[in-house]
Amino acid sequence: MEAQWSGKVIASSNNIVKVNGNAYFPLEDLDQAFIQASSHTTECGWKGTANYYNIVVDGKVNENAAWFYANPKEAAKQIKGRVAFWKGVVVN
Repeated sequence: MEAQWSGKVIASSNNIVKVNGNAYFPLEDLDQAFIQASSHTTECGWKGTANYYNIVVDGKVNENAAWFYANPKEAAKQIKGRVAFWKGVVVN
């Protein structure tokens, strides 16, 4: 699978874990040139605290368009070290 935004491949992997319809890519399969840490967080009752990345392509910023669980709860341990996308990022 690939994740693309603004004409660039942000992530590409054959090792995807799907949870709630979202494809979680291994962190090492992201192109770090397009990823920028964000201070934004949210809480999920069964997964835990989500941290976010901004995606930056050619000076355009898609804020908080990728998320991950650095320390997921036990029920979501299969997504530790993985990143998912939204906000216009095409995953297929």
